[in-house]
Amino acid sequence: MQSEDLAKALAPVLGDRVLGVEPFAKTAGRVRFRADAALDVFHAVKETLGFHHLSMVGGIDWVTHREVFYVAWSDALRQYILLSTDIPAEAPHIESATPVWPAANWHERETWELVDITFDHHPDLRHLLLPDGYTFHPLLRSFKLHEPEELEVKKRSV
Repeated sequence: MQSEDLAKALAPVLGDRVLGVEPFAKTAGRVRFRADAALDVFHAVKETLGFHHLSMVGGIDWVTHREVFYVAWSDALRQYILLSTDIPAEAPHIESATPVWPAANWHERETWELVDITFDHHPDLRHLLLPDGYTFHPLLRSFKLHEPEELEVKKRSV
């Protein structure tokens, strides 16, 4: 599938919820979508296009806004698709993809704790890599390294 085919397939299903489809090396293409239409886009990509496996969720801090991206795989097409949207830095949240792709669970937890993007209605949004009580988000551009005595981190008991 090429990006032109992708655009033609998504247009009747999603309309103006898709902001653009562009070529992206070694994938079916990159679909930019409106953040408020996230669940509609996820359902269409999975059910209409057959991208049944979510491989990755990530986030980028661009200072003025954050970008959330998703990489899904289609066994039938033997291709990846890249989905991305921008969200405001002042209110970085988007609907969780876990109802559509359960594999999003841990990926969203990691993105939340490292880049401070909240996934609304996530079933278990808690720390995955960092200790409980850690309030910093290390992949934000505003993150400053701290002296150990400045950190008050609760220790986990296993």
